[in-house]
Amino acid sequence: MDTGRQALWQEEPAARPRMADPVRTAAVRAVIIVALTLIQAMVAFLCTLAGSWFAFPAVLSTVASTVVATWGVLDVWVTRQVWVQRNGVRSQPSSTARELRRERRRARRQQRRESRKGPSRIDRAVA
Repeated sequence: MDTGRQALWQEEPAARPRMADPVRTAAVRAVIIVALTLIQAMVAFLCTLAGSWFAFPAVLSTVASTVVATWGVLDVWVTRQVWVQRNGVRSQPSSTARELRRERRRARRQQRRESRKGPSRIDRAVA
């Protein structure tokens, strides 16, 4: 039964393939660490404004967490590089691209054949 209305949910193909499992795991870990570091930094800032005794330890732990968060983000980058190096990027040319290359190759071969059929060396030497 067609009501003439557009569907509420439409599936669209992904713009790019999903990340490899180890890379995705490292990315999730990094996002959680960065989120916790930002929360910790906000707590340290507010404690500093309030003049609380907890401000100094919070700032020290925020500095340490920043180092750990940087390490986590670098881990994502390194994990991705290692995965690509070990597994490679799997890509296949589309059939259209393959057919265009075949046609260009045929045309080049045909041009070479025609250039060979031109005047022979003897004829060129006489002329």
